[in-house]
Amino acid sequence: MISEPELDGEGEAGRPPTAAEEPVPPRERGRGPRRGWLWALGGALLASAVWAGVLVAQDRFSAAPRLSYRHAEDLCEGRDLAALAKTEVKPGHGLPAHGEHPALDWSYCAYQSDYTEKEAVYYQVQVLAELHKKTDPGAEFGAGPVAGWGLFAGDGGPAQQVPALPGRAEFRTAAGGGWHRLQVVDGGAEFTLHVQWFGPAAGSDPDPDAIRAAMIEDMRDLMTTLRT
Repeated sequence: MISEPELDGEGEAGRPPTAAEEPVPPRERGRGPRRGWLWALGGALLASAVWAGVLVAQDRFSAAPRLSYRHAEDLCEGRDLAALAKTEVKPGHGLPAHGEHPALDWSYCAYQSDYTEKEAVYYQVQVLAELHKKTDPGAEFGAGPVAGWGLFAGDGGPAQQVPALPGRAEFRTAAGGGWHRLQVVDGGAEFTLHVQWFGPAAGSDPDPDAIRAAMIEDMRDLMTTLRT
């Protein structure tokens, strides 16, 4: 028979220690927190590298459009539309306007011929230069309304491509007569030259070939003077 003291000794002092009660060497005690710190540092560095890559990718795919033209506060100054002046349009004195914004700089000039009771047709010419600094206007070029400016809204006919100008150029004329429009997009720059007419003889379309050729020449001169 086994006595009670033997049972007590075998159950307490005599039993082997469990894993939870084994002594931990000093070096093992310090290894756990250090490993956690190294893992945290590595994770932070990895996250930083990934975020930097995301920013680089965003910058690459959302880069500002190319701009090869300068902004002119007064688009009328020194610009008399010499080619159109040789046609029946004969632009008069120009009135300028302009605006500057982090996303878009624009400049505008409106010309109008002298109107008298004897004039059969009254002409108005408008020039607009836009510099898009954030988004590329080429994706939306030609997709908007093509109605005439001012009082002469109307449907435009099919666009005619103009390869003689830099970038992408399109010429349109009103389906029922009343205006011609030439638009060009080159990188982030967009230019519009618009000629419209009205009066007692407005129903008779002026020489479209002569005016189209003059508009192309004046547009080329505009783009050349603003090019950087």
